[in-house]
Amino acid sequence: MLGAMRVLLITLHSKFVHASLALPLLAGFCRAPKRQLLIREYTVHEPKEAVLAAILAENPDVVALSVYIWNRRESLELADALAVAKPALRIVVGGPEVSFDGPDLFDRHPGLNALIRGEGELPLRALLTAWQEQRPPVNVPRLTWRSENRVVENPDGPTLASLDEIPSPFALDLVDLSRGLVYLETSRGCPFRCAFCMSALDPRVRSYSMARIEADLRLLMEREVPCIKLVDRTFNYDAERARHIFSFILRHHRRSRFHFEIGAQLLDDATLQLLEEAPAGLFQFEIGVQSTRADTLAAIRRSTDLEVLFENIRRLRRAENIPLHLDLIAGLPGENYHDFCLSIDRLLDLRPHHLQLEPVKLLPGSPLRQQAAQFGLRHDPHPPYTVLGTPELPFIDLERLRGMGRMLDLTWNAGRLGTFFQQLAEFCQSPARALERLADYWNHRHLHRRSLSQRELFLQLWQFVLAGFDGDARLSLRSCLARDFALCERCPADQTPEFLEPASREEELTLSKIRIQEEMERIRGRGIKLQHLTLAFDHLPGTNRRCLRLYLYRSAPGRGLEVEEISL
Repeated sequence: MLGAMRVLLITLHSKFVHASLALPLLAGFCRAPKRQLLIREYTVHEPKEAVLAAILAENPDVVALSVYIWNRRESLELADALAVAKPALRIVVGGPEVSFDGPDLFDRHPGLNALIRGEGELPLRALLTAWQEQRPPVNVPRLTWRSENRVVENPDGPTLASLDEIPSPFALDLVDLSRGLVYLETSRGCPFRCAFCMSALDPRVRSYSMARIEADLRLLMEREVPCIKLVDRTFNYDAERARHIFSFILRHHRRSRFHFEIGAQLLDDATLQLLEEAPAGLFQFEIGVQSTRADTLAAIRRSTDLEVLFENIRRLRRAENIPLHLDLIAGLPGENYHDFCLSIDRLLDLRPHHLQLEPVKLLPGSPLRQQAAQFGLRHDPHPPYTVLGTPELPFIDLERLRGMGRMLDLTWNAGRLGTFFQQLAEFCQSPARALERLADYWNHRHLHRRSLSQRELFLQLWQFVLAGFDGDARLSLRSCLARDFALCERCPADQTPEFLEPASREEELTLSKIRIQEEMERIRGRGIKLQHLTLAFDHLPGTNRRCLRLYLYRSAPGRGLEVEEISL
């Protein structure tokens, strides 16, 4: 006979806005008579004592912790504290970050009762049932567990044959939809075997049925969840399936935006034509390029036709309706500093909305981690297991690339300084060299050690220009910096940075005044506040004479700032 059981499913997020998908899936699948499953989500930034108190106040019989690369230390410390505070409590850990730990984890954390390896639904349900029936979980696959004074590792076993066996966590109202961001999976696995990725361990792909996918999508769209992020490793592994889902969203969408991780080289003409019809901003694509060096891609078993990938990105970019986020990974086998800079230049030439530069992480269990000695890869032994050096890329070069990535985030990726960055890249002869000069300047003045306001960022960039350029180059960069500043920052008349040149000639001021009066008449009585700035430019790229630009800043309660640039 089953005894009553109260189970808390817990995770520690890196940010509050994140909402768990794994825990609601487990909660739906593991339901049973006399078993209460409660989801509790915290962040790694909350005091451990406060989280501990909140958990113990609920008087659980079992605590199951979902452990990831960003919360491993905090999760295991929490498990230790829970075991001391309530010795009778049973503690289970699972998730990608502990799936490859062995019995030694139990030695280091004596309060642990069980560890689930890999996909959690079947093992967790079987484990909870065994404990409710007061019997040892001897037949539970993919389970490592404590049996009195020894640790038992049960054999591996199959995963779910049909993902539809998992009840929809959205239909069961198990997912917090109030945070603005919701994760959704339509498949598990990936047909590709990239050596740095955990999906390389199982090349199978399992999809939910189309009826289940459509039901979940419809529910989320009807609830008008602001952002729905699909966690599929390669969403468009099957072109026809992806096209069907894209079409379904296009027919039924309301206010939600959708984020997909795709393989751009897999997009066929029919899918590209369909995507060109999407409303601007409805879809967002993350595309992992990782490297543009053929030998490096071969070494990590990443099969990519780069020319097809680039052409498809160009086509998506020309449509101007889907924000594109591209990824490059530093520290992969065979790639040196020069190679990586060439990759930066090739991808920025495609004009993505966002380019992310990250060092590779040698995740436990991944093929690349197992081949680290073979390739001469050295990595931090602690999460997030970042590469610290390779035969081709010593730590000093990795650190320099990291600084370049931070400058990319401050400029290109932030959607500001586009004019300035393009002109700087031209003077430096490539985008990578421009980032390199910026990063060197920032490091020399220790500017990465503190947070800069947007205005301070522009002021520091002006000092960078003064320190490194003169003549026509300085004048041109000044004009570019002034234009970018005016497009994103209102400027009170008494706080004008020295790189701005406000209009001063009488005929210029007259033109500006006429246009401002016209605008004030247009918005009269609409509750809109209007501010303005008129700048003169003598060295703006693409112009060969002095030009005048008026910047109008409109704001109203409940609306963000709207900036309009007008050539006079």
